[in-house]
Amino acid sequence: MAVNQVETHINVQVTDRNRATVFFRGILVFPMVIFLASLSSATHIGMYASGIVMVPVLLTLLFRGKYPSYILTFNHAIIELNTRVTAYALFLVDDYPSIERNQNIAVMFPDVEHGRKLSRGLPLVKWLFAIPLYIVGAFYTVIAVLLTIFAWLHTSVTGTYPGTALNWVVGTVGYWNRVAGYTALLVTDDYPSFSLSGK
Repeated sequence: MAVNQVETHINVQVTDRNRATVFFRGILVFPMVIFLASLSSATHIGMYASGIVMVPVLLTLLFRGKYPSYILTFNHAIIELNTRVTAYALFLVDDYPSIERNQNIAVMFPDVEHGRKLSRGLPLVKWLFAIPLYIVGAFYTVIAVLLTIFAWLHTSVTGTYPGTALNWVVGTVGYWNRVAGYTALLVTDDYPSFSLSGK
């Protein structure tokens, strides 16, 4: 089945958690946050798009109708790195974020066929069309932050990630990756779903 949106897969570690690393997660994740910040010195578009190369893609789509393969590979690696760091920061996994690919956390892109499937002019106005997505995403994020605080306390004490927070937090990560795929990564022209499930 063809993928028309950015899809996010996180293999959440629910039980047998390392309670000590969960409790001190804010300190432990800090070096990776600095690493991401170093990648985003020129193009920072929020946590879910740190380091993404956007302007050259917009220009090549607009004037040549192409998505350079080397930038696509770089952007794919960056969004997966962002997702690994986010999953670790939100207590979804205990494995420290690797700077290389991890089979437990994957972000799937639609096939852009070197840009042939993408509109040349739409990237100029996607930011405007995305305003409702940002509003809904802000609501999702507030709830996800509150649930993450609860999950931090629960996991630190019991060693088990609470099921009540799981779908919402993972769904919010996937939601922002879909929005990034539409507005910053520019790998799809299909408007992202407002649903946390992506359907």
